[in-house]
Amino acid sequence: MRVLITGAGGQVGRELVEVFTADGHEVVGFDRASLDIADRDAAMSAICASEPDVVVNAAAWTAVDACELDPDRAFLVNALGTRYLAEAARVVGAHLVHLSTDYVFDGSKTEPYLEWDQPNPVSVYGRSKLGGEQEAGPAATIIRTSWVCGFHGNNMVKTILRLAAEHDVLSFVDDQRGHPTFADDLAAMIKRLVVERRTGLFHVTNQGAVSWYEFARAVLECAGQDPDRVRPIATSELDPPRPAPRPANSVLDNAALRLSGVPLLPHYRHSLDRLVARLLDR
Repeated sequence: MRVLITGAGGQVGRELVEVFTADGHEVVGFDRASLDIADRDAAMSAICASEPDVVVNAAAWTAVDACELDPDRAFLVNALGTRYLAEAARVVGAHLVHLSTDYVFDGSKTEPYLEWDQPNPVSVYGRSKLGGEQEAGPAATIIRTSWVCGFHGNNMVKTILRLAAEHDVLSFVDDQRGHPTFADDLAAMIKRLVVERRTGLFHVTNQGAVSWYEFARAVLECAGQDPDRVRPIATSELDPPRPAPRPANSVLDNAALRLSGVPLLPHYRHSLDRLVARLLDR
């Protein structure tokens, strides 16, 4: 297949380019500098010139707090940008795959969220990403994921390792829970869904629900450091407080994959061990 990937310079986008290329597909990758998906003419031109079989949209404005302060830009990129890609994909007959987020939920549910639960985002970022899901349309493949980290780009694993090198004691919230997801694992599942031509909505995460406090401890353990250097705090104790509210429960049940008989991604500790070893080059 010819696969066009937007956001190809990001942490998930770079893994997507690698995994599709390794599988023998022809990849056309656009990073933010080479394609602004919020520019309708640019999106139409790129897709019509490439004539891909599949468009995988990994482009987004994911700065949650910045989105809260600039709603127009958030909706322009995350919602209207998806409309432009969907429109162009229809023109050339390409299938659209769109990446979304756990932030479409408000976090009030006590159990993991299913694909069929009603979204109720509490932040501008979450609302703009829900808008992107709606713009992608029912014929698309929509993949919600959470807490993404990987070798490329900025992410929480790198932040934790950096803070650990700078401070004796680290503080992370213990009242926000979710599934960490590793970019290379996620990219491999996206490729599988594309190759198998599965449409609809899927939750795709690594397994194992943790709080950010528990995750920070796990990162230090993987790095051979003392996890007791991490202390738990409540979200209300963050100083300064974050502009955008976060869902307390971000745990996504990968029910659509599980019920379809598709093997789920491995437990996050398996992938975290691999990533930390790679980041520390050992």
